[in-house]
Amino acid sequence: MSFVISNRFSIFSWWLIRCGPVQLQQAGCGNTGVVIDAVQTHSSGEPPKDNPISDVAAEHAIRSDEDEDRRHGGLKRISAMWSSFRRGKRDKGKDPETTEAMGPMLVENTSRQHRFGSGQYFFEYLVVVSLKTKDSTSYEPQITYQFPKRDGMARFQKEEEEKTLQAITLFCFPEGINWAPLTEYHSETFSFVLTEIDGSRRNGYCRRLLPGGKGARPPEAYCIISSLACFGLFSKIFDEVEKRRQISMAMIYPFMQKLREAPFPAPGHTVEIKSFIPESGTEIIRLTRPLDSWLEHVNFNTLFGCLTDGEVLLVFAAAVLERRIVFIADELGTLSQVIHAVAALLYPFVWQHTMISIVPEILIDVVMAPTPYLLGVQKRLLDQVTDQSDLLVVDLSVDRKTTFIASIGDESSILPPKLQAEILEALSKRQKPTTVEEMNRVVSEAFLLFFVKTVGHYGSYVKHRRAGEHGVFEKRSFYKAIDSKTTRHFVKKFLQTQTFDLFIQEVEQQPGPQQGIFHKKILEYQEGKKKEKTKKR
Repeated sequence: MSFVISNRFSIFSWWLIRCGPVQLQQAGCGNTGVVIDAVQTHSSGEPPKDNPISDVAAEHAIRSDEDEDRRHGGLKRISAMWSSFRRGKRDKGKDPETTEAMGPMLVENTSRQHRFGSGQYFFEYLVVVSLKTKDSTSYEPQITYQFPKRDGMARFQKEEEEKTLQAITLFCFPEGINWAPLTEYHSETFSFVLTEIDGSRRNGYCRRLLPGGKGARPPEAYCIISSLACFGLFSKIFDEVEKRRQISMAMIYPFMQKLREAPFPAPGHTVEIKSFIPESGTEIIRLTRPLDSWLEHVNFNTLFGCLTDGEVLLVFAAAVLERRIVFIADELGTLSQVIHAVAALLYPFVWQHTMISIVPEILIDVVMAPTPYLLGVQKRLLDQVTDQSDLLVVDLSVDRKTTFIASIGDESSILPPKLQAEILEALSKRQKPTTVEEMNRVVSEAFLLFFVKTVGHYGSYVKHRRAGEHGVFEKRSFYKAIDSKTTRHFVKKFLQTQTFDLFIQEVEQQPGPQQGIFHKKILEYQEGKKKEKTKKR
């Protein structure tokens, strides 16, 4: 079996060659009927939305047959749900940019149709995952609360639901089974993505915290599963959940019930949730989506807080050419947010390969895969990463001695020097400190303009023989039209990536004119160049 049969099967092919059927079965990957998939197959210009398993393999042999099947079911589900920004073919033809571009119009129209997004609701369910004592030295994550309960499902649906829930418990606690009771624990929020074989996608948002009580105790995790990608909004929801948990677990139910009944707001709009809290009365919680909805799953502050502008540029260069990149950090939230942010720098292009915001300990061998990836690895597993070659290992830790633990060495020469300088100049104009919204605006515009200047002329080289027919991209003429030698050299390499290839394939299949933010920026840039030429005459 080839390493690169297709985007969807490259990682599975590698794992099958390396492990063989027996080991795959033991890892929970055999006879699943699912695709081991951690790629994104949609590239219509939609940005990534956007990024954990216990070390239980040694315990499998002593489990009962029933427990063994349950655990394997969970691991099988994980194999099919590696955290990614994957977008299924079901989304083909949709363009979220048009929604974002209509932002100002939406503000003026207050009808329910425009105030809420496509009839979607906030979440499918909330689960609480607690660490239960397994033996004198280890814990096992188990679901201790679920809202709402799923009733009336057929047997096969219950089995699938159980596998999914079991996988979620392991994503919430990726460190393994060895935990010690704690008296203090700084709560942290992170996210992951569950991808099914049919391309459907659900986002997992987690907050881990120390439950109420006295004495040493293990942390617990709150996990919301939703088809919607909006990290900032769900972080606010967790704030409300955590506040109610401090009073009583029973206080969570009415709030989540109200939230589940509320429609998801359209970009730029707010939904109000009324919730009663003893001694405080009825509170009104306002949840607002940012107008720039294509960035609502991203917080560039974390990325630029961990790395300098120049270091971010090196990571971006490696990502553009689809290289293997591993991020190292202690905090799960840091890994999650940084990987989402790096993928967002590629907009309007989409990372097409393996992407796991927090690699479960039991899946750490994925770093040996020969295919491109973006991986987040906790620092305690660093020794299992650094023995690999031909990859970029980025340490995000505060106490790091060096940022790039491993690199290929040519990262600084990938991008055209002049355009590198322009990106750094644009980034330097941001205010410090700055808001998330301002940071996202400055960063996204700087990197978007890079793609406008390098490949923004693509539309002129997609030729349609007849109206309504698919176009044909004239690759050679496209890159030869670039005047700058260094830019042409970069573009020639970029054309060989799946990132660009799938983007242009969808452009070829669209009979009408291009729309959205990228196209708008291209037109603005071209108009500006025309005005400059007119002034010189």
